[in-house]
Amino acid sequence: MENNQRLVYKDMPSPLGVIRIVATDIGLAAILWEGEDYIRTKLSVPERDDRNPILLQTEQQLTEYFAKTRTTFDIPLDFSGTEFQKRVWTALLSVPFGTTQTYGGLAKILGDIKAVRAVGGALNKNPVAIIVPCHRIIGASGKMVGFAGGIANKTILLSIENKQTIPSLFD
Repeated sequence: MENNQRLVYKDMPSPLGVIRIVATDIGLAAILWEGEDYIRTKLSVPERDDRNPILLQTEQQLTEYFAKTRTTFDIPLDFSGTEFQKRVWTALLSVPFGTTQTYGGLAKILGDIKAVRAVGGALNKNPVAIIVPCHRIIGASGKMVGFAGGIANKTILLSIENKQTIPSLFD
């Protein structure tokens, strides 16, 4: 994302609470969790714009995803970060819907198995939650660890993709 790009946002209800979608004129810049500020993503504060085409497209595709009728996204992305972070986030896009990968597996995809901790750090800074699917990354033991949106939200997202429900989370 260019520093001079205008940022706009729209809030949308979801099974995870109200999420904030943020875009530039080029593409989607962030999806923020309810109550989250802009510190983790290092974005400036955007202006509200409920009619921005990228935000409307994102809202529609996320609504379909939550309804279990969409498994892929085709929204233009405009995230900002270091070159390494962008490589990690791009690699995340290759983890298929309904599957999981380990941090080590993602480091291996990137060509450096020793970069596991750096991969974890980049995942923590992922500005485009859900669409750039860091929720699909799990610990080597198979446990759900480390997720900026919280483990409960990670569990919900994985249950959406596995077409399972977890009653205790939805009661």
